[in-house]
Amino acid sequence: MKSRGLLHFFREECGASLVELAVMLPLFLLLLFGAVDFGRAYYLAEEVAGAARAGAEYGAENPTDTTGITKAATDDAPDVAGLSVATPTYGCECSNGTSFTASCTSTPTCANNVVYRVTVTVSATYTPLFPWPKIPSTISLSSTAVMRSGNT
Repeated sequence: MKSRGLLHFFREECGASLVELAVMLPLFLLLLFGAVDFGRAYYLAEEVAGAARAGAEYGAENPTDTTGITKAATDDAPDVAGLSVATPTYGCECSNGTSFTASCTSTPTCANNVVYRVTVTVSATYTPLFPWPKIPSTISLSSTAVMRSGNT
C-alpha cells in the first residue's frame, strides 16, 4: 500500500506549473529587459533627430544666427544628458540645388532664385541598462537635418 501512494505522488501534476514557471521566467525577463533597453535607445534616437530638426527649422528663419540655432536644438531635448550640437553651417545655393556657396561669402550665379541652406548635426551617447553580449557599452547616436529657407 505504501508503494502505491508513492507512485500516486509522482504521477501528480501539481508541481508542473511551478517547473514551467521556473524555466520560462528567465527567458521572459530577458525579453522584457531587452524591450525596455531597445525602447530607451529608440527614444533617445528620436530625441536627437527632433533636436536636429528644431535647430534646422530655427535656422531656416535665422540662417546666420548659429548661437540661436544651437540653443533651439538643445532646448528641444532638455532631458537628453550629454546632447552635443556641432557648429551649425549655412550657405547659399540656387533653388534648384546647384552652386552651393558656404557662408554666402559670394552669391552663386543662378538662373533661379538663391536660397539659404542650413545644416545642423546633433549627437548623444546611449548607454544600455545591462551589458548585452555583442552590444557595445556605449552607442553614439547622431542626426543631421538640412533645411532651406526663402530667398536671400
